Amino acid sequence: MDIYFITGTDTDAGKTVAACGFVQYLVNSGRKVAVMKPVASGCEMLDGQLKNSDALALMKVANIKQPYQQVNPYTFEPAIAPHIAAAEKAVEININRLQKTVDEIRQIGADVLVIEGAGGWQLPLSNTFFMPELVEQLSAKVILTVGLKLGCLNHALLSAQSIQASGCELAGWIAVQTDETPMPRQKENLETLISILKSEPIATLPYMPGWQSQNFAGKFSLVH
Repeated sequence: MDIYFITGTDTDAGKTVAACGFVQYLVNSGRKVAVMKPVASGCEMLDGQLKNSDALALMKVANIKQPYQQVNPYTFEPAIAPHIAAAEKAVEININRLQKTVDEIRQIGADVLVIEGAGGWQLPLSNTFFMPELVEQLSAKVILTVGLKLGCLNHALLSAQSIQASGCELAGWIAVQTDETPMPRQKENLETLISILKSEPIATLPYMPGWQSQNFAGKFSLVH
């Protein structure tokens, strides 16, 4: 089973749009795709269970049926840093539990698992455990979502350097226009991103209201 981890240059970089589009691309390519959102803050009570809108969006586009708890093992109501939310609830975000969940997903016949992170790359899950440790343990390939806004050049380069320094493979990047109005000199900034990241984006996604009803599969190019 191939594993891809979708991270972002920062919060609100467009990770969920990018992750859902990537899942749609893989499904259209004939792959059996499972999804995961290991940790989520900002959850709401639905059907008697805390659920996260990002995780639900991923489940909607995947073509393997999974129980919600498998997709999103750790849910927290306040929209704050997960490790702070976990501490307030006296909950430990445990890497072994997350590894076990991935092992369970291996058993359900998925060709690919697409995991969406939270926040940026160096997300703390406790005072001693950061998200890159899980990604490295899973040998997941990383796809960096770059939100096209002021500051993205610095954030993209720092994120790419940190991904590689963590011992993980940066398999590609996705550019996402996060606002209806393009960033100033967006074309020139995209050209600079291509230069500093040393590759073309595997997709450039436009700003699109109601994106959850759209299929972005056609925006993606082949990922190995």
